[in-house]
Amino acid sequence: MPFEDDLGAALRRTGEDFTIDRHALVDAGEERGRRLVARRRAAVIGGSVLALALTATAGAYTGGLLDGPGGADGVQVAAQPTPTGGSGGGPDAGAGKGPRTGSGAVSAERMMANLEKALAVEGGKLEARAGRGTESEGGAAVSGVYDDGKGKAAVSVSLSRVDPLGSQAGQLTQCGDKTVQGYDDCRTERLPDGSKLLIFKGYEYPDRRVDTKCWRAVLVTPAGFLVEASEWNAPAEKDAAVTRPDPPLGSAQLKTLVTSQVWRPALNDLPPAEPDPVQPGAGSATPLKDRSAADALESLLVPVGIPISSRGGEGSYGYAVLDDGKGYSLVQLNVSKGESTTGFAGADVTTESDGTKVKITQGSAGKGEGVIQWTVDTLRKDGLRVTVSAFNTGNQNGAPTRRTPAPALEQLKGIALAPGWNRDRN
Repeated sequence: MPFEDDLGAALRRTGEDFTIDRHALVDAGEERGRRLVARRRAAVIGGSVLALALTATAGAYTGGLLDGPGGADGVQVAAQPTPTGGSGGGPDAGAGKGPRTGSGAVSAERMMANLEKALAVEGGKLEARAGRGTESEGGAAVSGVYDDGKGKAAVSVSLSRVDPLGSQAGQLTQCGDKTVQGYDDCRTERLPDGSKLLIFKGYEYPDRRVDTKCWRAVLVTPAGFLVEASEWNAPAEKDAAVTRPDPPLGSAQLKTLVTSQVWRPALNDLPPAEPDPVQPGAGSATPLKDRSAADALESLLVPVGIPISSRGGEGSYGYAVLDDGKGYSLVQLNVSKGESTTGFAGADVTTESDGTKVKITQGSAGKGEGVIQWTVDTLRKDGLRVTVSAFNTGNQNGAPTRRTPAPALEQLKGIALAPGWNRDRN
């Protein structure tokens, strides 16, 4: 019987007074690792849940939750696979270079045993355990429902490898724009061994449509070890009633969890991540095609003449929050090629002299009440798609801060049709 079927049967045998989202928790290593950076993007886009990256250190040790490093029975949990290299964590991981898995030296059973022992230190018990060992292409991961008598809570941890000097590691170790992402607290710490630790306290849904909280700790070490622990104040990541005001582990306990040495054998069994490709700097004079979307958007917004309050993004996605003194306005840019070209066949689509198709839409953003979205979507003959959107709020999951977006539609169209985008893209 496949692993997923065994897992489903095991979960159905657990107590009738709680449920667990086995897809989100048991596959936390692969699914949440791939979404780590995407969450930051999604929180701005307003799309899905993820937002936020966290960093931590391996080597620093705090007391309170787990046993000290070195003991064979040490109790600590690891983090989830990342969007880069590692053990198959991300879409580009090991592309064309064969599977990026470990030897299986650390089994799923050992991962589950370590998590159970770690949480038992606090006097609670772990139910509905599930895990993966280092032989899995999804990376080593473990999850379960923790019950300390104060309300059942989902907990998941996973391990992976990243390029410690790459852009992905940088994204994972930075707190996002609180204005855009709406979390309660986020802080980073540089540990004595050079590792970075990020503790994030936010929500499963950026628009707060339910009160499910998601607290996370992420550790990135100089060796490229990535350890992430996530916890919720409900017995499942999604679609479960909140059982307690906050997740069970505080900041110090989360730090202890991700910095434990007990996960070093599993991390060492995972192959190093491929180095991230070098990206041109923000001040580069290279054409738009060679620059990150965030850098390009900032440059293209100069003629608009509205001060930028904050900006960010990663790769082909960028955003900026404009402040003209009349209310914040979020502008976001997406650049892609060879992906979906749907939506360019209707009567509302126009064609420029160079063959570029343009579609303009205005209406509700479908998020917070009263939030308006203006979008200019363009498709060039070579398949390059450039989409620019603006909102009448600095956070599309929040409340409107002005009547309409700050930039005019023609200004958005000018950004989307900028000549630099017409250059060939590799």
